[in-house]
Amino acid sequence: MAQFVPGSASEPTSEVEITISCRNLLDCDVFSKSDPMCVTYLKTFHVTDWQEISRTETIDNTLNPDFATKIHLLYHFEEQQWLRFEVYDVDTSDPSLDKQDFLGCCETTLGQIVSSGKLTLPLMGMPCNKGELIVSVEELSACKDEVTLQFCGRGLDRMDWFGRCGIIWSDPFLELSKVSEDGDYRVVFRSEVIKWTLNPTWKPFVLPVRSLCGGDMERSIKVACFDWNRSGNHSLIGECFVTLSELSRGAASSTIYQLCHPEKQRRRSYTNSGEIHLLKYEMKKIYSFLDYIMGGTQLNCTVAIDFTASNGDPQSPESLHFVAGTQPNQYEQALCAVGEIIQDYDSDKLFPVLGFGARLPPDGQVSHEFFVNMQPDSPFCTGIPGVIEAYKKCIRQIQLYGPTNFAPVINHVAKFAETYTDGSQYFILLIITDGAITDMVHTKQAIIRASNLPMSIIIVGVGNADFMAMNELDGDTIPLSHNKVVAARDIVQFVPFRNFQRITDLKIAKAYLAKEVLAEIPDQIVGYMKSKNIVPKSMTSG
Repeated sequence: MAQFVPGSASEPTSEVEITISCRNLLDCDVFSKSDPMCVTYLKTFHVTDWQEISRTETIDNTLNPDFATKIHLLYHFEEQQWLRFEVYDVDTSDPSLDKQDFLGCCETTLGQIVSSGKLTLPLMGMPCNKGELIVSVEELSACKDEVTLQFCGRGLDRMDWFGRCGIIWSDPFLELSKVSEDGDYRVVFRSEVIKWTLNPTWKPFVLPVRSLCGGDMERSIKVACFDWNRSGNHSLIGECFVTLSELSRGAASSTIYQLCHPEKQRRRSYTNSGEIHLLKYEMKKIYSFLDYIMGGTQLNCTVAIDFTASNGDPQSPESLHFVAGTQPNQYEQALCAVGEIIQDYDSDKLFPVLGFGARLPPDGQVSHEFFVNMQPDSPFCTGIPGVIEAYKKCIRQIQLYGPTNFAPVINHVAKFAETYTDGSQYFILLIITDGAITDMVHTKQAIIRASNLPMSIIIVGVGNADFMAMNELDGDTIPLSHNKVVAARDIVQFVPFRNFQRITDLKIAKAYLAKEVLAEIPDQIVGYMKSKNIVPKSMTSG
C-alpha cells in the first residue's frame, strides 16, 4: 500500500500476481498427452502491439496443467490493460512458437480478472475448440525478501514395481502451494524428480516470500510429495501443511513433518506415508533500486547513434537525421526522452556520445566507434543539451555509410564496466538505430559477456524498418544465447519508436517512451547487485 499523504494525489496502482491453469486441453500427441506451455501478452492504450511478457514452464504429458510460473504486473485502475493467453503443445527445444502446436488462445483485461478474482475462459482459435484457461489474481505485498529452502524425504511409500526382481521404489518430487482467499491451493514451486529412491534429498531452491505466502509468516503452505509417472498421471504419496513461521526454526525435530495421504488416512492401521525433513532455511533481505542509489551507486550513461546511410540523406526532410526542420527528429526525441531521466541520477551530467557506421573526416575512413564531438581527448558532452548540440554538429561533418555494427560500442562500454564490479558504478548504453544489425553473432557474444557486468543496454528503434532481430536480443522471456552459452541475466530492453508516433502531443509521447525504455533498468541493477551479493553502502556503514 502506498504511503498516505494528506492533501496530495496518487494513482490507484497495485502490483499483482497472476496464476494460470488449464483444463481439458486438446491432445496433439499420438502416443502421449500434450506438453503444454502458456505465453502471455500485454497491450495498453499507448502501445497498440501485443508485447510478450511471460512464458510458463512446460509441463509434460498433461491436459490439465497448473503452472508454477507467475506473472507480476502493475495494475492501473484508470487504464485498460488487455491480456492475451496463448497455449502451445511444446514439441521441440526451439523457442520459436511456430515450431510448436497451437492449442488455443483467449483474451481478457486485467480489470476483469481483478474484479472476478478468478476467471475461466474458453480457449479459441482452433477448428475444434477445446479446453479452458483459468486465471486468478492476488495483490502482492510490499515484502521483497527471499527465502532459501531445502527438503529431504525419509521412508516414503513405495509406489513403483520393477519387473520380476520385485524391487519397489518411488520417483518423488515436491510441490509447494499457497492458500488463496477462496481456500484453493495454487502451486508456487515444483521440484526436480529424483528417480528410484524412498529417501530423496532435493536441491535447495529460492522463492520470493510474497509469492510463497504473501508476506504472511502464518499463512498455510501445502507441501505435497508425488511419485512421477511417465504418463503424466503422477501419484500422490502424501501431503503436509506448514507455515514460514514454523520453517524459520530451521532444521530441527519440530520441522520434521508426517506425510499423509487423504484416502489412506481412513484405514485404521495407517500411520503415514513417510516424512519430509527441512534441511535448510535462510531468509535474505532483497534491497531495492533506491537502496543502491541512495547508498551511492552512480549511473553512467553512454549514448551510441546510428549514422548508417539507411537513415537517408540528412539534407532531405525525409531523412531520420534531418536536423534543419522546426521539429526535433526521432533521434533527438529519443535522446531527450531517455536522457532527461537518466541525467537525474548522473552526478556530473557528462555523457560520452559514440557514433557508428559513418565515414569520418578528413580521409573518409569508416568507423564503428567514434566520439560524436570529434574530440577523443575530451569526449564528454555536458547534459542533454550538450548531447543534442554535438549530434547536430556531427551530422554536418561526417558522411552516412554503413554497415550497422553494434558490437564495437557494446565492447567499448563493457571495458569501463569491467573496472567497477563493486557496485559503486553502473553503466547504461543507449543505442538509437534505424535498421537491422549486420554483426548479429558478434553482438550476441558481446551482450552475453556484458551480462556479467554492471551494465544495461537500451535500444530504441527509429523509422519503419523490420526490428525482429532486436526482439531476439531482448531476453525478457527467452534468455539470449549463442553456441549454447546463455546470458547470465537479461540486460537488453528494445522499444520501437513508432509505437509512440501516433501520440500527437510531443511531451506525452516522450513521457511514454521514457517510461517504456527505462522500465527494466531498476530491476536489472538490482539483479546485478544480487548476483554479486553486493549490499548498499548505506546498509553496511550502519
